[in-house]
Amino acid sequence: MKHGGHIVRGIMVTEKSTQLAETQNKYFFRVSPGANKIEIKDAVQKGFGVKVKAVNTANYAGKRKRERTAKYGKRSDWKRAIVTLKEGSKIDLT
Repeated sequence: MKHGGHIVRGIMVTEKSTQLAETQNKYFFRVSPGANKIEIKDAVQKGFGVKVKAVNTANYAGKRKRERTAKYGKRSDWKRAIVTLKEGSKIDLT
């Protein structure tokens, strides 16, 4: 099993994530592309000290980016996890 610090790469703070955190108790994380839902759940529970109800994931392909020459490079592929917490659990974003 992977270490929790290698699974959760950061919490995503966007307009959508802030609204869902306040209304539905859902938090967005940027996670390792190779992590599965069980590993993400364990990492969030241990890292933030909360109880997780459900985990949904979405894979994103990295975009093509133009370099200084006529060549193209590519950004890394990444994965987003939407973690729903149980009633009474909350992550302090401040």
